[in-house]
Amino acid sequence: MTSQDSLTSIAAARIAVLALLDGGVRHVVVSPGSRSAPMAYALAEAEVGGRVRLHVRIDERDAGFTALGLALSTEAPAAVLTTSGTAVGNLLPAVMEANHSAVPLVVISADRPEELHGTGANQTTLQMDLFGEHVRFAVDVAAGDSPQRAVETALYAATGALEDTPPGPVQVNLAFRDPLVPATGDSLPTAAGHGVFHYDAGPQAFDLPAAPLDLPERRTVVLAGHDAGPVAEAFARAHGLPLLAEPSSNARFGPNSVGPYRLLLEHFGSESTSPIERVVLFGRATLSRPVSALLARESVESAIYQPVPVAWYEAGRRREVPFESLPELAEFAGRGSAEWLDSWLLAGAAAQHALDGVLAGEADANGPAVGAAVWAHSRGQLVLGSSNGIRDVDLAGQPHTEPIATIYANRGLAGIDGTVATATGIALGSGRETTLLLGDVTLLHDAGGLLLGHGEPVPDLRIVVLNDSGGAIFALLEHGAVEDSGAYGTAVERLFGTPHTVDISALAAAYGVGHVAVSTTAELAVALKAPLKGRTIVEVRVDRAGLRGLHARIKEAVSGAVGKVLTAG
Repeated sequence: MTSQDSLTSIAAARIAVLALLDGGVRHVVVSPGSRSAPMAYALAEAEVGGRVRLHVRIDERDAGFTALGLALSTEAPAAVLTTSGTAVGNLLPAVMEANHSAVPLVVISADRPEELHGTGANQTTLQMDLFGEHVRFAVDVAAGDSPQRAVETALYAATGALEDTPPGPVQVNLAFRDPLVPATGDSLPTAAGHGVFHYDAGPQAFDLPAAPLDLPERRTVVLAGHDAGPVAEAFARAHGLPLLAEPSSNARFGPNSVGPYRLLLEHFGSESTSPIERVVLFGRATLSRPVSALLARESVESAIYQPVPVAWYEAGRRREVPFESLPELAEFAGRGSAEWLDSWLLAGAAAQHALDGVLAGEADANGPAVGAAVWAHSRGQLVLGSSNGIRDVDLAGQPHTEPIATIYANRGLAGIDGTVATATGIALGSGRETTLLLGDVTLLHDAGGLLLGHGEPVPDLRIVVLNDSGGAIFALLEHGAVEDSGAYGTAVERLFGTPHTVDISALAAAYGVGHVAVSTTAELAVALKAPLKGRTIVEVRVDRAGLRGLHARIKEAVSGAVGKVLTAG
């Protein structure tokens, strides 16, 4: 393109915005900056025209995770716009999560023109390929060139339209040359109303044909990991098999679902009278070591339902045999005998009763009790933070008879980064009531996610914070035994517990967020039932000192109850 044919920055930005809109982008998160100004102005024009909704965030890390949440809840590509320099690098955590969870996150990074690179110009660095293998596609568009083809190709890649490629993040690096502002005489178009871009009624149960009677009876279990979907429940029910479903599978419901399943696996181990023979995996299981041990058992054959390419593992690196069709998977799974399913359901009921009994005997709130309460009262959308929160729900959350909420969690890399921002994006994308369960360290790590600029859309978001003044999960791992031994003094508490004395009520007030403190599950139940408008933090104050002992008591009670049931059977 000659200099005479070169596009102005505003003209190029308008082409880029039109390509984004034509490719299905309806939400863009904008972080302010000068080099990205042409895109900001073009997006403002599109928003006034009713074609896109903008969300402004001053922190690029939170902008990235907000866009991630928007893409999750709308099931459509969402974009995030930044200026040049370190602003782009702040998106890396969200891009990494989007990569491993196959979320169509579109990074639009503004850049200096080529003539400024290598000169020491302000906020100028190498931005192309900054995200490496974490993006499906990255393209550099020179200043003055049309970005249309680049944006179109990026959206094909982001949405999984490229052959044998799962959805995921992409980067379009747009160089802009001065002037960066609209021409004299340009102005915003006539305002038009905003349409409702997305509304999701949540996961719906459905039926599959009953397993053919000529299928062999096998001691198979259906394991539903993250993002398995309701198909896992339908498959287990159709084949008469026990369903072991993680909370974010969106399959933890139905007559075959077993609640505290991870505490039952040892009762169906290789030394038991009824050992598990086969495992059928839907989605990605990430939450517990007993499940990981089950999938690693040499004596257990395993398969995974994989109708489309996935992002979370490389072909040939796992033991499970992949099946693309349900009929083929049915041949592998077989069907369960009535005795096999009943043994699991009876053991599950006994385990749930024993677990509930232990929790009922605790005077104050604790992690598993909070997880159970949040799960029981969930409606609309539920977001589960990493660390103990999602594991507490997995342990103590009794399966529902039918799906009553859509469950989200950042399980791609299972970090605590951007959890508040992700939940905010999820709530804004759907317009539905949303509850977030997370720990105090996760909240503090993303306290900036609470910041919404004046006039920005405010979601209906209930943030339940399990505040035990530090990180409790390490006490349940090997580090807890190291601390109990006293061999390392206070090092474990300092390095892993990370104790703090932050006043969460003051933090909430600083960001204009409502706050209520509770200390019992009864008080929590009242808070969870309260009408929700806007944002509020429900702080559940607990003591983590006895958490290791509580889990030991739960395991002992469940083991005894399940042992009696299986022996009687």
